[in-house]
Amino acid sequence: MSLVFRGLIKSFFSPNKELYWSIKNILGFYPNNIFLYKLALRHKSATIKTINGLKLNNERLEYLGDAVLSLVVADYLFRRFPYKKEGFLTQMRSKIVSRSTLNKLSMKLGLPDLMLSSFETGTTVKSAGGDAFEALIGALYLDMGYDFSRKVIVNRIINFHFDIEQLVDSEISYKSRILEWAQKEKKALQFEVLEEIGEKQKKQYRVAVRIDDIVIAEGMDYSIKGAEKLAAERACQQVIEQPS
Repeated sequence: MSLVFRGLIKSFFSPNKELYWSIKNILGFYPNNIFLYKLALRHKSATIKTINGLKLNNERLEYLGDAVLSLVVADYLFRRFPYKKEGFLTQMRSKIVSRSTLNKLSMKLGLPDLMLSSFETGTTVKSAGGDAFEALIGALYLDMGYDFSRKVIVNRIINFHFDIEQLVDSEISYKSRILEWAQKEKKALQFEVLEEIGEKQKKQYRVAVRIDDIVIAEGMDYSIKGAEKLAAERACQQVIEQPS
């Protein structure tokens, strides 16, 4: 008996019928191990502590789902654009898996309505939806394996919810990208004007990106905003694209 058919049978007799149906609407199949998906939708604010001290929430599944999603998207883009360089592929992957994009996608999929949290009704942490989506991908991977997960992510998520050609033409915000990275990695990030050079129309600004009080990159431009943009791009290259 296949896992998909087994999940369908379980859905008829489970007290979690509504969650089975919700996952079917989102991912296109009835899950086999519904516990994984319940855990994926449990925010850390609603953590359950077991007798042996184990904390049950979606943080570990989020970590796993982040890696699976990144791999599937990288593989998809590598095949979709066989003649594009590494920089293009990296930018495209960032556009798809960025925190802001996943937060919007989670809203579209209705995940906030399925999440278990201690928030007041109608309120959520800014990144909770994107985190839950990544955790859902982690649950999918553990429940159904990589090959099945890849097909679901490509066919039900990428092909259905993303306009790839429009993404190609859209400009990536390096500042948003480095801010999202810092938030996810729990790093203290700051843009600092180090120096003003020249006077009036010829004045230039030298801006640094500090991560945990260490200068990672600098940029110089005739406006603070432009200098921040250059510094952010260089910071992305340092800590995200070439972390070594």
